[in-house]
Amino acid sequence: MKSEHFIGCGSGYRESSTVIFGAPFDGTASYRPGARFAPAAVRGESYSIESYSPYQGKDLADEKIFDAGDLELCFGNTERALGQIEAFAGKILSDGKIFAMIGGEHLVTLGAVRAAAAKYPELCLVHFDAHADMRDDYMGEKLSHATVMRRCHEVLGEGRIFQFGIRSGERGEFEFSERHQFIEKFGFSGLESAMAGIADRPVYFTLDLDVLDPADFPGTGTPEAGGARFGELLEAVFEVSKSNVVGFDMTELSPPLDPSGRSVCLACKLLREILLKKGR
Repeated sequence: MKSEHFIGCGSGYRESSTVIFGAPFDGTASYRPGARFAPAAVRGESYSIESYSPYQGKDLADEKIFDAGDLELCFGNTERALGQIEAFAGKILSDGKIFAMIGGEHLVTLGAVRAAAAKYPELCLVHFDAHADMRDDYMGEKLSHATVMRRCHEVLGEGRIFQFGIRSGERGEFEFSERHQFIEKFGFSGLESAMAGIADRPVYFTLDLDVLDPADFPGTGTPEAGGARFGELLEAVFEVSKSNVVGFDMTELSPPLDPSGRSVCLACKLLREILLKKGR
């Protein structure tokens, strides 16, 4: 029987230190939509994995995690949808909790980053992705999954975004990141030293699942050959999780694009590991 909440995350809001919520929005998807279905799919299919992690020797059933379900987002007004995400994430942070947001396309990150930056002015953003997402506009539109990191740059300022696994983008996107932020193409080299440089500053971690190779993760709207394998990504996630993570998201899973279901299962397992490892 499928659970109404992510496996092992049935605690109440008041007692929980972490809150999961879904942001089912893919209103700016430029290639293949379907990411709006990811939060419900991840929650519904989480019964296929165990709540216990043999990687960490921990069990979600022993944690205090509340699953708030999916936000009812406005699909006809992108800025309004982002405002809804910002307000909900801001409430969680104001209550002294950490949030884990399940997208949705990558633009949903902007709403959550706005909330986290308002709470934590020294916020840094760690970004795993196949794509730079640093365009100033996409076909004349400022709010797009292809521009989300550029909008986050405008919120956070210089030198606060650390990008890893990037292997696709316009020339200008790479040049912008090299001038104004930190970018590591193709993999996770330099991640440990970058995290050491961030030190105790608050961290927002955004994981676009297309950082994975399509051989492992075909269920995404913009697959890009040459990505990370699951084990490599898991090691990198554990490295980020040693830091002062105050918010996290997982985006760009599109369940309809992978009839085998293995992409959803991978996302469930990865979310379990992050929920057990995040923070200090």
